[in-house]
Order: sequence, then structure tokens, then C-alpha cells
Amino acid sequence: QAQLVESGGGLVQPGASLRLSCAPSEKMNTVAWFRQVPGKEREFVAAFRWNGSGTRYLDSLKGRITTSRDNAKNTAYLHMNNLTPEDTAVYFCAAVKSNLIISSMANPRFYDNWGQGTQVTVSS
Repeated sequence: QAQLVESGGGLVQPGASLRLSCAPSEKMNTVAWFRQVPGKEREFVAAFRWNGSGTRYLDSLKGRITTSRDNAKNTAYLHMNNLTPEDTAVYFCAAVKSNLIISSMANPRFYDNWGQGTQVTVSS
């Protein structure tokens, strides 16, 4: 399995922005982020096909998040704006070599490579 190296989490104040990075050790065609808080199920946040042909966001986060990628660095990014305490969670990067269809992107079972998770804490 490929390794996914995550970075970018931390403690920020409400209203701040944050960028999470995910660097797969191999080429992946679909990359996603999920988040989890203690006692709750892992929640889908965003996903995209590396070739730019499809993107999906959690509806409640649309307008506050975007994704991007740097092909030269083989690194994917999750950009989050106007963070609130409800965004506090461990954020996991996930990836798979296949090009997932949009309807499958939110299902964690379709991803076979996972990062170690990075803590995002939004607090004043």
C-alpha cells in the first residue's frame, strides 16, 4: 500500500483558514479527506479525481472548502476557510488508484490507502 503523508493541522481561532496537505508515495487517481471526532463516525469532507474530471464536497461545507493539487510535488491540498469550532476533528487523507465515480467518492470503503490523520482544533 502507498503511504500518505499528511500535514497542516493545528490550533486556529474561529474564522481562520487552514490548508491541509496530503502527499501520496505513489500516483493516485482519486484523493479524499474525511474527518472524525471522538464517538462519531468518520465523515466525508471532500474528494477529487487527480485528472481534474470530478470533485465532490460535503454539502454543508460548500463555499468554505476547496481542493487543489500540485503535480510536480504529487501533493493534494484541502483549503478550509472561515473555520468554526464544529470543524474541530482529526482529518484523514484517503486515496485510491482508480477514478471513482462521483457517487462513490464519499464512501470510505472505496479507499485503500489512508494517512495517519492530522488534528485540526478551532478554538478561541
